[in-house]
Amino acid sequence: MRRQRKAKIVATLGPASADQKTIQALFEAGADVFRFNFSHGSHADHQERYDIVRAVEKTVGRPIAILADLQGPKLRIGTFADGKIALQAGQEFTLDRDNTPGNNQRVYLPHPELFEVIAGGQSLLLDDGKVRLEVLACDGQSIHTRVANSGSLSDRKGVNVPDAVLPIPALTEKDKRDLKFALELGVDWIALSFVQRPEDVLEARALIGDRASILSKLEKPAALEQLDAIVQVSDAIMVARGDLGVELPPERVPGVQKRIMRVCRQHGKPIVIATQMLESMITSPVPTRAETSDVASAIYDGADAVMLSAESASGAYPLPAVAMMDRIITEVERDPLYQNMLDAQHESPLPNRSDAICSALRDVTRIIGAKATVTYTSSGHTSLRAARERPMAPILSITPKLSTARRLALVWGVHSTISDQIHNESEMVTAACQTAVKEGFAKAGDQIAITAGMPFGQSGSTNLLRLAEVWPQ
Repeated sequence: MRRQRKAKIVATLGPASADQKTIQALFEAGADVFRFNFSHGSHADHQERYDIVRAVEKTVGRPIAILADLQGPKLRIGTFADGKIALQAGQEFTLDRDNTPGNNQRVYLPHPELFEVIAGGQSLLLDDGKVRLEVLACDGQSIHTRVANSGSLSDRKGVNVPDAVLPIPALTEKDKRDLKFALELGVDWIALSFVQRPEDVLEARALIGDRASILSKLEKPAALEQLDAIVQVSDAIMVARGDLGVELPPERVPGVQKRIMRVCRQHGKPIVIATQMLESMITSPVPTRAETSDVASAIYDGADAVMLSAESASGAYPLPAVAMMDRIITEVERDPLYQNMLDAQHESPLPNRSDAICSALRDVTRIIGAKATVTYTSSGHTSLRAARERPMAPILSITPKLSTARRLALVWGVHSTISDQIHNESEMVTAACQTAVKEGFAKAGDQIAITAGMPFGQSGSTNLLRLAEVWPQ
């Protein structure tokens, strides 16, 4: 099954999409990657969904990526004696280390590390920013604040700290348990939540090794201060606009999204745009015009993938949401302006052999009107570098490793296939032509461009560019 588009769709699985019939229908509607949200559900739930996805993969004959999204260090307040309180603008309110139930004067904050970094003049955002507290002082035991806007609070609402880098590990004990389980399952991507520093990614890398690729979720302003370094040590990036939109002024989020995308394009790292993309389709069979424009804008900007969260996990219309996203992407990519915008955003190749070859590949496919860009890859490196160039011709990626094919399901323009290991250039050309015909990319007489690394099977050695004419099969 060949997608007639280049950008990919990530769909979150949940109660509304837990059975095999629905999951297969989501794939057929356009989902390329399935996200397992470890903030919800038990290990048994995720095991069942994993088994279903792999069964669907066998049925449809296409590699499908599975993304395990770890919860991360989510900060929350304690409980209230009456379950809920009302706060008035201008009143003082305290967050402290006393674990007794709170009232409208104080509440427990079960994160001692916060008391080390909070200072007067900073802000705290509670319940996704619905209540803003201005910090007056912190004495190590209590954070004294003034309420900036009236609102209500209930038990265990979230806390965001936009003005400080928090001295908390990227992986909580729950995350480590979930990570171990996810790796044992055999997921393809691990998403790290609330990444603030490159060290957060390196800590996870030490545990993960090469068993899965790492996607860093950028949802805290502190991450922007070391954006380039975080992108370099990650395998992919997600612009998680939920918490990012809470901690940043809303008007800054679009510009930050474009900045992150530009850095990812420079380094050739896949980027996923997420959160509230078709939010109204949780309860409505059609999206708003603003949501449609939001998805389209991300595609025009060159995003590798766009993501559905509650829309596909718990909404009333999971299949229409995926189908709508598929139609939006397809329509954008038909627009002649789309390729013009990709060309205008094109980044200069990095000074290495892989980028030099893939930059030439981009020009060659355009000049000769190649029907496909064929990449041979063991680790996925060659296909990733080709995708960085955003060539006009689709990227037909051939790999001997199923794990590599699955991971590449997230990457712009890449159609992955499994093949036996090749041993010489003649085998490479033959297999490329046969696969291009079999997968529906070319027919006899068409031109294709082929790139690979020699010696074959050696990761990161892209150094060969070959043109071929497809002969009758």
